[in-house]
Amino acid sequence: MRLSTRVQAISPSPTVSIDAKAKEMARQGIDVISFGVGEPDFDTPGNVKAAAVSAIEGGFTKYTPVLGIPELREAVAAKLRTENGLDYRPDQILVSSGAKESLYHAVMALCEPGDEVFIPAPYWVTYPEQVKLAGGTPVVIEATAATDFKVTPGMLRERLTPRTRLLLLNSPSNPTGAVYTREELAGLAAFCVEHRIAVIADEIYEKLIYEGEPVSIASFGPEIKALTVVVNGVSKSHAMTGWRIGYAAGDPGVIKAMSSLQSHSTTHPCSIAQKAAVEALRGPQDEPARMRAEFRKRRDYLLGRLEDFPGFRTRKPAGAFYVFPNVEGLLGSRLAGREVRTDLDLAEVLLTEARVAVVPGTAFGAPGHLRISYAASMERLAEGMDRIEALLRTVEQVSSTKRPGEVVPWSRT
Repeated sequence: MRLSTRVQAISPSPTVSIDAKAKEMARQGIDVISFGVGEPDFDTPGNVKAAAVSAIEGGFTKYTPVLGIPELREAVAAKLRTENGLDYRPDQILVSSGAKESLYHAVMALCEPGDEVFIPAPYWVTYPEQVKLAGGTPVVIEATAATDFKVTPGMLRERLTPRTRLLLLNSPSNPTGAVYTREELAGLAAFCVEHRIAVIADEIYEKLIYEGEPVSIASFGPEIKALTVVVNGVSKSHAMTGWRIGYAAGDPGVIKAMSSLQSHSTTHPCSIAQKAAVEALRGPQDEPARMRAEFRKRRDYLLGRLEDFPGFRTRKPAGAFYVFPNVEGLLGSRLAGREVRTDLDLAEVLLTEARVAVVPGTAFGAPGHLRISYAASMERLAEGMDRIEALLRTVEQVSSTKRPGEVVPWSRT
């Protein structure tokens, strides 16, 4: 059958594809260490699971309002007010089947065919595809290590046109772990207000900030708040990826439009998961704090190992659970006898030869990098680093073309 041009224009998620390949290798009995998927390895907190069991036993298994159950929207409103300084009524909040669905509905509600959407790169792989599905044009603003992988108002101004409609902002960032400071967000907020550019603020990793406190771009006054849709959820903060609960808060008209879209797609998220999310937001926060402390330890361990790897240059991420090393120093070499010309080649060799799954930076609009998730136990991190180190000892025939950070191969002794 003929496929629509809409679906032909998008690409499958590389992160999901790599995770699927790693799982298939594991199913075949191959011991693969996966640093590819963005999913906490911790279990969902016990009090949250108990709330779900209680919902099942109480028969809370029917349809709910499209916006989400009032109890959960009230809990979200309280969270945003006390933690982010944002005042939203419960009817300004939409609960969806994961933050990804909230983002999709926000893009669909705000973007028309021909609209241009600023997407800072490195970007989460889904952003450009959602814009394409809405008929918009992704305008990728390339950030580099020189700006800590963050964009500035000046960088946006250079690409501004009369068709610019929207900015997709992710802080902390997937894949880099970069966190925008209060001053940086204030500058971006002023720029967006000046040019009437809407903002979708993806704050799903806000509970995983290791230096400083989370700041929302929507908190810099009523004008930027009116232009912003704040998106968050419980998947990363409470290890609830499979529960599929995300939420969006914003202007009443935008939220109404998003709820209309949701009413014709998924209707509402799982009723049981919604009850669990209420407990996640209102209950004790000891477990999320413990997870954050453990992630910090893993980050520091990983940075210590990577700094000794030839061809790797890694910045210290301030949030999320990823490191994003530059690996250009390895491109043009051979590993285990196999030629490595791109980050895609390197990721393939790491998977097939070292049995370690990572995601190539090309997937995030940043060729020459790798995304390594440290959402894995310290034991698996250590084993994975050992495997990569062993593979790197086979480096030979480094390209004669000088690249930043290029190093001589390790001795085979």
